[in-house]
Amino acid sequence: MKTSTVAIVSAGTIITGILAYAVYFDHKRQTDPEFRRSLKRNNRRLARAVKEEAEAQGAQHRENIKMAVQQAKDEGFPTDLEEKEAYFMGQVAKGEGLCAEGADKLEAALAFYKALKVYPQPKDLISIYDKTVPKEVLEILAEMVAQDQTLKLGTFTGESGSADHHGVE
Repeated sequence: MKTSTVAIVSAGTIITGILAYAVYFDHKRQTDPEFRRSLKRNNRRLARAVKEEAEAQGAQHRENIKMAVQQAKDEGFPTDLEEKEAYFMGQVAKGEGLCAEGADKLEAALAFYKALKVYPQPKDLISIYDKTVPKEVLEILAEMVAQDQTLKLGTFTGESGSADHHGVE
């Protein structure tokens, strides 16, 4: 026999076996109530495991953000006006560079957070960030701002100029 004939016969046998199993599985699923219950139980277990994993990752993510904010506070921020300006420009450039590269979003958000800490009007800077920073990085930055009780944002709510608050319709 030729190798091509053996390959074709082998492929045909494998495909036939897969189709036979699919037909058997479908028949069993439709006719056996215990099998259906077992499938549902397994699906629920899998969904629960996926949900628990997502919650664990979310908790770890929040912990990483908290540690990054604390580390930035521990490092301190410049107090001299010229140093603040240079620090601000450096951190914004670093954040923009990390965003452009698609690199670590936490590092990018941390750079924008550090720039925010030395900016004289943080509320104004947040509205600029809202228009220019990618959404994922902005969400991390929002968590960082929420972690820092010392950051003075006034009455910032994250809404962009609602007419109800100003009496203008």
